[in-house]
Amino acid sequence: MCSPMRYFMELSYHGARFAGWQVQPNERTVQGELMEKLSLLLQDEIEVVGAGRTDAGVHASKMIAHFDMITELTNLDNIAFRLNRFLEDDVAVHRIYAVRSEAHARFSAVSRSYVYRISRVHNPFAQGLAWTVTRELDVAAMNRAAALLIGERDFGAFARTGSDVNHHICNLTQAHWEEVENELVFHISANRFLRNMVRAIVGTLVDVGLGKCSESQFATILESKDRKKAGTSAPGEGLYLSDVEYPSEIYI
Repeated sequence: MCSPMRYFMELSYHGARFAGWQVQPNERTVQGELMEKLSLLLQDEIEVVGAGRTDAGVHASKMIAHFDMITELTNLDNIAFRLNRFLEDDVAVHRIYAVRSEAHARFSAVSRSYVYRISRVHNPFAQGLAWTVTRELDVAAMNRAAALLIGERDFGAFARTGSDVNHHICNLTQAHWEEVENELVFHISANRFLRNMVRAIVGTLVDVGLGKCSESQFATILESKDRKKAGTSAPGEGLYLSDVEYPSEIYI
């Protein structure tokens, strides 16, 4: 019997009307939507595996997912085009391409990046797409605190309580705020992220910007590995999965 062919999909989605990425009973999810529409298009029962699990309301400007087929697919551009006609307007598949059979959308990823958007003014066009914070923020202090996150360490202080992971060690390679017109944009990259980690970090950094938490207190929170000591999680609507990177050897 021939081994199945594996395909990666690059896609994006607006998370407002989804209950998150992962399939859930009686809920609309990105994974469920893709599996349903891809199975209908290819006339086979297709399982779709994503690079990560975004929560309800969280967006993705670049998500990677994989699926398998026993028969080789041809004209992948046309399949992506036809799949988009099946999908609703809040999710789009940008391309589909073959990868090596051992490639895995989640476990083969070597880096993931997120962006978090904060609107500094009341903007009707940012509703559902950014967190509105109109109080004055000390961006320099937020960046000094964010710099403490860089490196490999235990991020238990920013992990969802009761999450099913073996450890909280992550290696952060980027964490900084950028001022873009009336927005603050947080860029963060790591080899892996814990559930709710970025939102917990953003919420705590905003506390630093508001003067509720000093930089030294932020360092103490990080070292504590205790989620109860960190700030409230920022809303999901401002968070975007922005990139997923893989080693070159997975590509055909």
